[in-house]
Amino acid sequence: MTANPAVWKIASAADAAEARAALDRVVTAAEVPPLERARFLTSLTALLRRCLERHGHWELLPRVDQVTEEAPGRLDVTVRPVGSMTPHSADEPALSCPLPRPAEPTLDAGAPLTAALLHADEHTAAVLNLLDEQEGLLHLHREELHQTNQGVLALHADLEAASRAQRELLEAERAARAEAERARRLLTFLTDASAAITASLNPAAILRSLADLLVPDYAAHLDVWLFDDEQEHTDDDRPQPVPHHAAAAVTAARTGRPQHAAAHPGALPGVDDLPPSALSPDRPLLAIPLTARRLLGVLTLTAPGPRFDPDTSVMLVELARRVGVALDNARRYEQYRDTAEALQRAQLTQLPTVPGLLLAARYLPATRGLNIGGDWYDAFLQPDGSLLAVIGDVTGHGLHAAVVMGQLRTALRAYAVETDSPAEILTRLHRMLGHLQPELYATAMIARFRPGEPEVVWASAGHPPAVVRDADGSVRVLETRPGVMLGIPMPFVYTDHRADLPVGSSLVLYTDGLVERRALGIDTGIARLGRALGTLSGPELEQDPQAAADALLKPLLHDSERDDDICLLLCHTVPPAGQ
Repeated sequence: MTANPAVWKIASAADAAEARAALDRVVTAAEVPPLERARFLTSLTALLRRCLERHGHWELLPRVDQVTEEAPGRLDVTVRPVGSMTPHSADEPALSCPLPRPAEPTLDAGAPLTAALLHADEHTAAVLNLLDEQEGLLHLHREELHQTNQGVLALHADLEAASRAQRELLEAERAARAEAERARRLLTFLTDASAAITASLNPAAILRSLADLLVPDYAAHLDVWLFDDEQEHTDDDRPQPVPHHAAAAVTAARTGRPQHAAAHPGALPGVDDLPPSALSPDRPLLAIPLTARRLLGVLTLTAPGPRFDPDTSVMLVELARRVGVALDNARRYEQYRDTAEALQRAQLTQLPTVPGLLLAARYLPATRGLNIGGDWYDAFLQPDGSLLAVIGDVTGHGLHAAVVMGQLRTALRAYAVETDSPAEILTRLHRMLGHLQPELYATAMIARFRPGEPEVVWASAGHPPAVVRDADGSVRVLETRPGVMLGIPMPFVYTDHRADLPVGSSLVLYTDGLVERRALGIDTGIARLGRALGTLSGPELEQDPQAAADALLKPLLHDSERDDDICLLLCHTVPPAGQ
């Protein structure tokens, strides 16, 4: 529903005030909110003021669209010059005010203008009250915003502190991981280096391995000063200084403590600081004693960079200690080996000259390990002119095996004085070894050659079988089952065996080191020995039995490294002199 009241004439300020008062009553009756009412009336006042300023007579046309269920109500106001049917093109657009409730515009004067003026103050007061409320709310919101900002700032500060703490923790963790990784690398290197230097019992090889390990990563250069037995020593058994060694090395030799020589202190754990060395003024030196049961020498390292790292220096000191132990073990091993080898070689027999029989022997120590085993050979004459050829092998290596081998050799010769039976001699040796060395065993084979007899009598105690080359060049193996090893904790009586051995035949006795290989087995090795023996001719065997023995060894020793000793005894029968 739309109301179209009469036109209000606006010719003076009083007309404008009455029109404003009338429309004020309309919006008030329609319960327009104070703020919207004030805005509408203020805009209406400005519109009326402009009309008055332009002079002339104006018409004000109110138009009310009442509230319906379909749409809200609205008050529209249009101003135009008198007599004009449409608004002037220069006028402001029509004013509008929403009407929450129905209202009708009226032309009656209503309340006096003074009352309308006071009513306008009520609108102003309502607006001011609303502004006060808004200002209070604004102050409250401003305070809340301030508190929120303070909280945000505090939160930012906490977050920054947490972020800084997290960064510090991450940096500390990263540093700890780097330190742990570095320590792991140093320990791994120390383990690998220790394995490398202890893999050999040769002092020169140990020192070469040490140089390969340390240069250039851990040292730009190294020098090893080993003390001789001929050097003059002090009262505390430390060597006197040698002029051409660095002062740090001399001090380390005197004190037995690691020394660091550089322009600035190194602060290395367990290391004394000295002034820079005249031999290396630009690079720090680290002199570390090589000790084991005694002081063996000094290892002097030139730093690979401007300084030695503390953790690396700890590793180097420990490595030097292990090098000292390795060198001491190598020297003790050399002494032990030389003693055992001298003992063993002293007991190897000078082969006798026997009519009708040519002899040749070879002994080769092992090239791996201690080098000294219990292998031996022997050949000696009996009172009746016969000859006993012996080959044997004591289990184990080293000085103890060599000593037992000497005991067996001596006992065998002693038993041979009482009997010429190889089996009887072995039986007595078996009993003796069981009492003398109950946890040590041996193998042995004895062959007896009697002048004028075209046969050999032999007995074996667990030893590899002898190989025979007949005069026609054919080869055979004496494969009769051998007796048990000497020293096995069980009673045993050995048996003599006989084999034809006419003139021009050869008998080869040997130890298992010649024929046994891990990858091939002993049978393959015996077959190879037989083939090598078959390639030799009678004239070669008779003219030079020593060369024939070497020819037997050559095809079986294709490997340069041997885990076991080798003994070989070649016996070749020839016609007696004068026949």
